[in-house]
Amino acid sequence: MAAKDVQDLLRLLTTGRNKVPMLAAMGRVKALQTAGLMSITDVSNTDLKTLKTALSTDEKTAKSLLTACKAQLKNPTPSNKRSASDPLSPASKRLKSQFSLHDVPETPQELEASLALPTPSVDEEAISKCTIYTNRAPLVLAFAVQLLKHTMPEQPLSSRLSLAQAVVSANSRTKAVSLGIKERVKGEDSWGEGQPKVRVMGREVSVLKRSGYEWREEVEVDGGDVKAEEVGEGGVKEEAPTGSEATLKVESQSPTQVSSTNPTQASTTKWTVSSTITSKKSTFVARSITITSQTQATHALSTLLSDPTLNLSSASHNITAYRLLAPSGHINESCSDDGESGGGRHILKILQDSNLTNVLLVVTRWYGGIMLGPDRWRIMSDVSRDALSQRLRVAGVVRGEALWGLDLENSETSHTTSPLTGAGLPIHRPEGARAYLLKSFPSPPGPPDVKGKKKTVAQINGEKEENLGLLLGALEMLFVSWRGLGREELERRAWGWYVAVRPEVEGGVAGWGGKGDVRLSGILGLRRKIEG
Repeated sequence: MAAKDVQDLLRLLTTGRNKVPMLAAMGRVKALQTAGLMSITDVSNTDLKTLKTALSTDEKTAKSLLTACKAQLKNPTPSNKRSASDPLSPASKRLKSQFSLHDVPETPQELEASLALPTPSVDEEAISKCTIYTNRAPLVLAFAVQLLKHTMPEQPLSSRLSLAQAVVSANSRTKAVSLGIKERVKGEDSWGEGQPKVRVMGREVSVLKRSGYEWREEVEVDGGDVKAEEVGEGGVKEEAPTGSEATLKVESQSPTQVSSTNPTQASTTKWTVSSTITSKKSTFVARSITITSQTQATHALSTLLSDPTLNLSSASHNITAYRLLAPSGHINESCSDDGESGGGRHILKILQDSNLTNVLLVVTRWYGGIMLGPDRWRIMSDVSRDALSQRLRVAGVVRGEALWGLDLENSETSHTTSPLTGAGLPIHRPEGARAYLLKSFPSPPGPPDVKGKKKTVAQINGEKEENLGLLLGALEMLFVSWRGLGREELERRAWGWYVAVRPEVEGGVAGWGGKGDVRLSGILGLRRKIEG
């Protein structure tokens, strides 16, 4: 299924008279794909009975979708006239959360162009003479952004900036805790549990897959012509996949195979965990896990509630619901309020509305002494959809798929839901990382010029941009010289190279955020020596 066909179907399902939640829409598109209905055209050309069987739904729902697909083919909506309420439209006001990409350019190519950095310099003499005055965090950021060009060349610039900022954030948090500047938060080690991870600069960072992000860059080919090609695995330029090669990557989590006769194996399947929401002193969090039998559900719940590190036994309520698809096609489902009247039925309906099966959902609440009224249903829904939506993203990182770096620290303090980032999962925004790079590399402070004049703001900014180009050029020369090592070895050595050239600052708290000189000749000196 081509990515464009996926987006067209999702847009049709989530807007207009057929509007359904995004999670349910993704499930329906997956069901259509399984039945060989890969596009709006395919759906419109099928019969009602086939469509009803494919969706496992009632005749009214199937007929409504069939009618909508036929109408869409007769009167297609131009891409530049999409409704602002369209959740897939870059102009959607629903993207306006503090974690989404505000005013996203119309196309991926425009987004990548808007994030352009200074061209890495190839002037070795100018690089060797340059000294920059900076602190350690932006230097780590520059190292990571340029390293990712070689270790994960399939990532567009927006992803490299986001992933690199995730590395900086994780390092800063660890350092702040070690210096006593910040206290370690209880449960911090479990932030991002269930999310895919990648290793950058020796640091594992949690990521969110940008499924369907079609990025193509222009590269020069013979004769000076320019051809648009997509960066694929290993940095090889590949034509974008079409047809059956471009499948919809919204599978549920792929659990370890679990034997129905050995329920203890169910514990090898990881729970996906929502962001925590606190309102009027009541705290809510949801967890979901893949199950294939009632025995597994019972064992998984018992193991979860008895985990001493989570302390769920102290909660006021552990509300549960599950749905199981039997080989016969019959759905077995059950729920428990655990003292929160109506809670079990509420979260079971969420599973039903999203047509999810083989899943156990647990919503935990610590009551704070203040009645929430109807708000408790909204919050339960938010955390439930957060945990459930993550099941569509944790099948592991697919090589070649664009990624966001997750801002897990903010995910513990904010609960803004964004269609772009996923419910409750804030990302490190690439614009912020780019702005940080552009402002962080001035030349060392010095006396005024011969006329006694200080540099203007424009001169300083121009100098910073020029220095960044020289720094990126030095890093590019370094990584290119060692490229024969392969991705993993290059990744393993990168942190050591950074440590060798980072600015010298005072130890302990006094050195936090301290600045110092970085001579780019030192980076060039780390290049691989060519013998002979």
